Amino acid sequence: MSAPGRPKDEYRSAQHEGTPACVGPAAPSDEATVLAFDFGTRRIGVAIGNTLLRVARPLTTIAEEANAVRFAAVAALIAEWQPALLVVGRPVHADGVEHEMTARALRFARQLEGRFGLRVARVDERFTTIGADGALAAAGIRASGRKAARDEVAAELILQSWFDDPMRNDSRGPA
Repeated sequence: MSAPGRPKDEYRSAQHEGTPACVGPAAPSDEATVLAFDFGTRRIGVAIGNTLLRVARPLTTIAEEANAVRFAAVAALIAEWQPALLVVGRPVHADGVEHEMTARALRFARQLEGRFGLRVARVDERFTTIGADGALAAAGIRASGRKAARDEVAAELILQSWFDDPMRNDSRGPA
């Protein structure tokens, strides 16, 4: 799969070191693919974007509960898209307090780092599932059809919030 109008091989990949919050393009020509994940116990939404355009889009939903199958699906996506960075949503209560899913999502992020050797940024994902559901409803998608796309649209919102974060230091570039 590739982004509309752009062959997959035009996406640049690179291994990263350092603080995940400092990844971004050093110059307009520095382009890297980023994959984002909305972790859940039943489904993992996946979105894609790149550091040049800084626009996220939904990619797919991994609808498996077995870890081996989930990580095989993630491995296939990483092999296909060759991202330079991964972003994982960090779920918290509305007041910012962590809960059981916070620990699970952070564990998933650490597992991604360990298995694939890529940096993983963590992003506050408060209200992304609600926002995704609202966006799908506004697009005229019935409630029964929204369930299938909700997680990947939530991942899109997570990734877009990472791209839009003014607190990220983009001066270092992706390498």
